[in-house]
Amino acid sequence: MTTGDDLAANVRAALAGIETVREVRMFGGIGFMLNGNMMAAASRRGLLVRVGKERQHEALLRPGARPMEMRGRVMTGYVYVDPSTLTDSALKAWLRLALAFVQTLPRKASGAKPVPTKGKTK
Repeated sequence: MTTGDDLAANVRAALAGIETVREVRMFGGIGFMLNGNMMAAASRRGLLVRVGKERQHEALLRPGARPMEMRGRVMTGYVYVDPSTLTDSALKAWLRLALAFVQTLPRKASGAKPVPTKGKTK
């Protein structure tokens, strides 16, 4: 798996049986959301997987895994996986780990949040 599009297609195929997964453009690729919570994202940089704070250390011991950094800060609970290490079985194992964590999270409300207005009263 080398390109972000190939990786996204493989993630999509692996998650095909889960009806509540939806796709959102993010992080320069495609994010896969479950009940409004990000579970994984596929891009040319690799697979971003949400594993949770408790399983992050264990996840980082797996081949190809590295911490997710954003603007110089490590994002707790998220791991990037090098696409060269993602065989079909490895991809499915990463997605199972992400799914197990995200299923513990509360469902997020759908729809846009209202934008507060300053100084307007009825």
